[in-house]
Amino acid sequence: MRQSGDRLRHWVRKFHLWLGLSFGALLVLLGLTGSLLAFYPELDAMLHPEIRVEGEASPDFDRALTTVRAEWPDKVGGWRFEVTGTNGAIPARYYKPLERPGYSFRPLMVWLSPDGTTVLRRDYWGEYAVTFVYDVHNKLLLDSIGGALVGWLGFGCLALLLTGLWAWWPRGAMSGQSWAKALRFKRNAHPQRRLRDWHKLAGLSGLVFLLLLTVTGIMLALPEESDIALGATGLTVSAAPHIHDTGPTSPLRTSPSQAVAAAQTALPGARIAWIETPPAQGGNWRIRMQVAGDPSFRFPHSFVWVDGGSGRVVAVQDARVGGAGTVVNNWLHPLHDGSAGGLFGRILAVLAGLVPALLFWTGWLRWRRSKVT
Repeated sequence: MRQSGDRLRHWVRKFHLWLGLSFGALLVLLGLTGSLLAFYPELDAMLHPEIRVEGEASPDFDRALTTVRAEWPDKVGGWRFEVTGTNGAIPARYYKPLERPGYSFRPLMVWLSPDGTTVLRRDYWGEYAVTFVYDVHNKLLLDSIGGALVGWLGFGCLALLLTGLWAWWPRGAMSGQSWAKALRFKRNAHPQRRLRDWHKLAGLSGLVFLLLLTVTGIMLALPEESDIALGATGLTVSAAPHIHDTGPTSPLRTSPSQAVAAAQTALPGARIAWIETPPAQGGNWRIRMQVAGDPSFRFPHSFVWVDGGSGRVVAVQDARVGGAGTVVNNWLHPLHDGSAGGLFGRILAVLAGLVPALLFWTGWLRWRRSKVT
């Protein structure tokens, strides 16, 4: 029985080595880019001082909409304004600009002065530093196919982590002496042994966080497959409400401030996160909001749709009302980027993203030394 267990452990270690050589570099890439993205709004502002402004009053989204419509009269679709909760610059996006054809996601990114009258900066997603890093992390620069590829390759990264744990797991785990030996770091040992100790301790220290980041990353990259898996385990994912868009038959007469007021009446006490306008010819507003208990600050999961002509609320999606699978999905992004834990959680996400580089380096050195000797 002991020999059988030893043979199995031997082959698990071999498999772990093969996985490390196959998927280790990918895990390093995703880890390092993820570390950068944990603070990507702050990093982008540091790289672009022109958007580091502060207004005397709250951002004026009514003027901001007027400004972008006048600046880009050809962009008659909907705009999306981010409500940052500060008196700083107003970030805005226009999806699917005609001048960037052939991309599944390449919006025009705009930053306006807090009073909404001046365009401070304009750029396109993927064409400046932090969004380039974002596309590497999410899609490996392969556009729509890249997201699914990252998700499926993530299973290889998950297997790498689990086989490493299996290969390390001490014999006679019920014995305190076995655990002490398995966790020991021998400072004066042979360099090969020290590399092994560094590798195992780095892996154990970051294992919980890396497993969390890997599993949530897979689910974010493969949302349809994830929903099917959640449903199969009895965790129901609630469907989004069907919205009847009145379209051009209902001219746009409602301003951003009026749409926001209607949304706040529908979900009192919720924080506004995004204001999504209808097309210029009319339609529905979509106000994205954070209700109590929603862990995501930038991308919360409650929505209110407001008719652009009458200002009437036509539908509400409250994150507090939904199946257990929906609750799981609501936690994926804030767990993945660490924002669920506030500043401390984001720092942990940065540190966890550095662990794969240490694991790959120590594992590769150990493998190279074994080949030489």
